[in-house]
Amino acid sequence: MTKVQTIINHAEQSCKANGSKLTAKRKQVLSGLLQSDRAMSAYELVDYCKETYGVSPPPMSVYRILDFLQQERLVHKLNLANKYIACAHITCGHDHGVPQFLICGDCQRVEEITVGKPTINTLKRKVEEAGFQLASPQLEINCLCNQCSDKAA
Repeated sequence: MTKVQTIINHAEQSCKANGSKLTAKRKQVLSGLLQSDRAMSAYELVDYCKETYGVSPPPMSVYRILDFLQQERLVHKLNLANKYIACAHITCGHDHGVPQFLICGDCQRVEEITVGKPTINTLKRKVEEAGFQLASPQLEINCLCNQCSDKAA
């Protein structure tokens, strides 16, 4: 069994435990995100499904699937790019804190990291001191991955 299939099976059991179902189309979209090392838009996922499975789901259907996957905590939405990435912790059974995303500005590779509660609490306090309310603790950090950095050097 492949790594992607193992993750899909775990996601299917997680959905079942939550009283929902990971349908074939949902599995296809999740599979596309799992096999990519960069975030993908709904339209890129339509293309992936067409190339890989020979079906071309309507973009609105893909958006609904992504909403479902996000509610099930299987994917994350990168708000600045309006793209999605599979959660790096689908097969884990414990809390991983608040996900943060490192996004390479050159190759668009995305890496999920977590930041501990003390750091998020400090951030929240600083935001409130500045006269704002934190809507989401998710950070999307523009970076340069080591491969792209090495190429530039």
